[in-house]
Amino acid sequence: MQGELFDDPGESSGARRRSEPAPGAVLLPGWLDLDAQRRLVGACREWARPPAGLHAVRMPTGGMMSVRMVSLGLYWYPYGYRRVAEDGAPVKPFPPLLRELARRAVAEAYGPALGGIAGAASYEPDTAIVNHYAHGAKMGLHQDRDERADAPVVSLSLGDTCVFRLGNTETRTRPWTDFELRSGDLLVFGGPSRFAYHGVVRTLPGTADPALGLVGRLNVTVRETRLGT
Repeated sequence: MQGELFDDPGESSGARRRSEPAPGAVLLPGWLDLDAQRRLVGACREWARPPAGLHAVRMPTGGMMSVRMVSLGLYWYPYGYRRVAEDGAPVKPFPPLLRELARRAVAEAYGPALGGIAGAASYEPDTAIVNHYAHGAKMGLHQDRDERADAPVVSLSLGDTCVFRLGNTETRTRPWTDFELRSGDLLVFGGPSRFAYHGVVRTLPGTADPALGLVGRLNVTVRETRLGT
């Protein structure tokens, strides 16, 4: 079943619409159909294989993140990027599949330009992070500030629904907005929201379509770093 935590009672089932939860942030529900989701899950499984595959991340404080991740294009670590993964292997290339999806996502979210935010014509994504949320995993509020670019971040959700928190650009405290991200949803955030604090409060186990064959949640985030040149 799908989580209904933040549904408007006045809307009929399946009536989720495009929304802008914050200036520069655009949510397109159900952007990926089931076939596209299944293809992307299959690709994620291939990317997760070693070498330079799925791994846990240790923070500078010594704690381990509850999500596991795979980096593509450049290897992300707290707080930067490099070309070699934790196991010493070269990071896997940034896939053309994600470049195409991300550019189409920015085009559909913003058009040629929206409120001064650069549109797809100038968007050159070069890295992606695939996060796997097992049951109970979450992501604390953080900013994506390790890139040299302020280009939008593209986020694709697969599997279990999560409660996503989009905050402000100054502090981890309020104001923030909580909303659901379900399988197939697209969230793009740029412009005034590019450096907003954001995170995953919790996942809702059992909300994924069984046809995906996926336990937990996958989140694919695509970014332009301008670190490859």
